[in-house]
Amino acid sequence: MPHAANLDWLARSQAAVWHPCTQMQHHAATASPAHLPLLPIARGEGAWLVDFDGKRYLDGISSWWTNLFGHANPRINAALKEQLDTLEHVMLAGCTHQPVVELSERLSALTANTLGHAFYASDGASATEIALKMSFHYWRNHGRPEKSQFLCLAGSYHGETVGALAVTDVAIFKDAYAPLVRHAAHVLPSPDFRLAEPGETSADVARRAAAGLADWLEKNGQRTAALIVEPLVQGAAGMVMYDPEYLRLARQLCDQHEVHLICDEIAVGFGRTGTFFAHEQAAIDGKPIRPDLMCLSKGISAGYLPLSVVLSSDAIYAAFLDDSVARAFLHSHSYTGNPLACRAALATLDIFAADDVLTVNREKARKIGDTLAPLVDHPQVRHLRQRGMIAAFDVATDDPYFSRKFYRAALDHGALLRPIGNTVYLMPPYIVDDAQIAQLATAINSALNRAIDA
Repeated sequence: MPHAANLDWLARSQAAVWHPCTQMQHHAATASPAHLPLLPIARGEGAWLVDFDGKRYLDGISSWWTNLFGHANPRINAALKEQLDTLEHVMLAGCTHQPVVELSERLSALTANTLGHAFYASDGASATEIALKMSFHYWRNHGRPEKSQFLCLAGSYHGETVGALAVTDVAIFKDAYAPLVRHAAHVLPSPDFRLAEPGETSADVARRAAAGLADWLEKNGQRTAALIVEPLVQGAAGMVMYDPEYLRLARQLCDQHEVHLICDEIAVGFGRTGTFFAHEQAAIDGKPIRPDLMCLSKGISAGYLPLSVVLSSDAIYAAFLDDSVARAFLHSHSYTGNPLACRAALATLDIFAADDVLTVNREKARKIGDTLAPLVDHPQVRHLRQRGMIAAFDVATDDPYFSRKFYRAALDHGALLRPIGNTVYLMPPYIVDDAQIAQLATAINSALNRAIDA
């Protein structure tokens, strides 16, 4: 029987907490195939989550893609404890403080100082809205208010607030609130490598998709403010992966048509795809491309505290400098640039530097790929794929409850793995070791077969 404390916290949570991205009825109806059990977590230890009964679960999805260096990381803990004794919060309107200045400088340096201005918020959707507003307001300040339309990729996901939904193309998120949304255009075809025709490479698919982008901008560029993309991996669409060639060509086309390129690195930044920022894998004349605006969140504080930032080019920042307040960028919230969150982010960057994380991750990514490679022979596995520390595959099944069955089966095997529809993915913390990689692979294989047979 489950520990009494587990049952108590489950009952209290179901009664009082409205959980995100969840049909709450599925938590209650235990006999239903749609049942999605709540997982009561008492504490975190490295790559592990531990419930009140002492059962341990490997966090194979980094707690919604945020946790980079494990739960209760001693180095980040120490930095936060020190910051607590110094400054917990001060308004960033009219004030400044050491952590926000240092973090802004270090993030800019990571872009070779091409994105030199940091605007802070608390979450990814807010960062998306800030970037869209910046682009729109830039063109208005430049006397070109007709450039007010936004463009995104098919299958894109950039958040679930009303503004972010405008550039989100995942039906379950946008359809219910369609009357509230100012819809953007979705450019076709998609650069998704799974759409390759016989004989095509992933780069060929990217070039074909970029040709569609070129046609669209030729007709609509004069009215378009910005193109927003998730570089290399579209997460909520089912870990859609595409070739860096698309980003290279998109950068050139945006320059040609005077359209801002916004890179949403909320999920894919901070080393997830093998480079610190995913867009760095696309290059022109041997140098990484750079967006005009970049959105960061999730891993920025290693999963510790809510924080997001939009990094802006000098040109965009300069467009808002004026005596008129109406020409200033008009966006704020009370906890912008919170010192504790910024200190967690600085500690995160310290770990990247001290541990040579990107180099170490390359070897871990290889081991993940080798461990999952046998899945290619599974009769219902399609498109096994990987980009850095993100691995995924699709499952050929018509079972509408597949993802929930898989999730429950994985929990029974001591792993937190939460498919997106029929797409199973692995996105573990960077501290995962060889034994844990093997355990996650075993859990995936067992849960896959159990979910299919159920």
